[in-house]
Amino acid sequence: MTAAVDPDRSEWDVVVLGGAAAGENAAQYASRYSGLSSVLVEDHLLGGECSYWACMPSKALLRPVEVVDAATHLPGVSARLDAAGVLARRDLVINGLDDASQVKWALDTGIDVVRGYGRLAGERTIVVTRPDGSTRTLTARHAVVVDTGSRPAVPDVPGLRAALPWTSRDVTTMSEVPRRVVVMGGGVVACEAATWLHGLGAEVTVVHRGERLLARNEPFAGEIVGEELRKSGVRLLPGRRLSRVERSDARDTGEGRVHGGEVSVTLDDGTVLVADEVVAATGRTPNTGDIGLETVGVSPGGYLDVDDQQCVRGAGGTWLYAIGDVCGRALLTHMGKYQARIAGEAIALRAGGSADLPSAAAGHTGLPQVVFTTPEVGSAGMTERRARGAGLDVETVEYDLAALAGTYVMRPDYRGRAKLVIDRAGDLVVGATFVGAGVAELVHSATTAIVGRVPLPTLWHVVPSYPTAGEVWLRLLETLRAQRRAE
Repeated sequence: MTAAVDPDRSEWDVVVLGGAAAGENAAQYASRYSGLSSVLVEDHLLGGECSYWACMPSKALLRPVEVVDAATHLPGVSARLDAAGVLARRDLVINGLDDASQVKWALDTGIDVVRGYGRLAGERTIVVTRPDGSTRTLTARHAVVVDTGSRPAVPDVPGLRAALPWTSRDVTTMSEVPRRVVVMGGGVVACEAATWLHGLGAEVTVVHRGERLLARNEPFAGEIVGEELRKSGVRLLPGRRLSRVERSDARDTGEGRVHGGEVSVTLDDGTVLVADEVVAATGRTPNTGDIGLETVGVSPGGYLDVDDQQCVRGAGGTWLYAIGDVCGRALLTHMGKYQARIAGEAIALRAGGSADLPSAAAGHTGLPQVVFTTPEVGSAGMTERRARGAGLDVETVEYDLAALAGTYVMRPDYRGRAKLVIDRAGDLVVGATFVGAGVAELVHSATTAIVGRVPLPTLWHVVPSYPTAGEVWLRLLETLRAQRRAE
């Protein structure tokens, strides 16, 4: 049977509620070799947040800023940034918010697509509300997978919601660059947005409650990123909160457009900031409040509790799965897609009667992430604080990335740092953090060492190429040997 959009049928083996990147993977892995049929139910754009409002557009905006920054630090090289050209390239990356290519991929892969908003209506049953308001009922013979994602959280600050602030969706798809911007938050979205907004010419002020940025990373990561943002001209106001926001002529001008006139932002210390736009980058909320979870005995509104096959606990049986942001295990696209692969394979194996199921436990020990600020922050596994909190016998080692020949060639004034977190009991790396230009490419080696549980004596024989930033692995191991001999 040929896959189709809105096919005239009501039953599939697997129904995926939400057609984001993870949902696409779940449908693909459930049906690829098993012969199971699958369908994606999506009321907006197939491909979801990552493809149109997060990973892809943000990196399309950040890459030009990175290139110009690199050029300014290399004698004999010059570059300039054209904001209009950057936004035009971003539009190409997100296909002009058109999901035709994603739909084609699904159909070519043998996956059906149903347009509309889906809600659970009992075990293995989904009621879809079509764009015209009519409904249809779908039944899953084997499994339903929830991939409804998350949405930006807007804090309950007096006047903020009435001022129609930008969220991550607006700042990634902006069609104009505001002259003055206040960014609320100190996490990944806030730091990346501040980087590209300033790079595109905006005057940026970042207001965050903590004393440093990127609080979930090793302390030096937020310190270095913060110092570089300040040096570039971004104003940072740590330890502050918004107490009131005022905008007399707030208007819903559309996603990515300035939502009215000037915004007045009052902080808890009385400071008043005047801007053309304010960006709320203060976290996300799972989209689980209106998907019918109560009909299958699961409380709506929060993150879904899952086991290591991504099966939702409390739903009764092994028919309901959750992947991506909704399960709260790691709000990262690549981790959601990993969970989808595990869930898809588990569904197919269970349908075939196998009890030898894959587990997502090992993959979550690696937990790779890159923050594409200037400089980049790459990490995998646990921070020192988290490892100690887990009761491990922790040992750490750090190294100055600027001391490498490979980074000196990259830029003479290179600044960066690397750190390994080691579990003494097994002599294993359980965490790694790198800060500096180009460190994103170091993260996979760290993830491999952590997930593969490669002993440190074995890592000693993994020879890095010269001159590259990867040589930091050798230097970290040498420094660790020296530390141990001095004990």
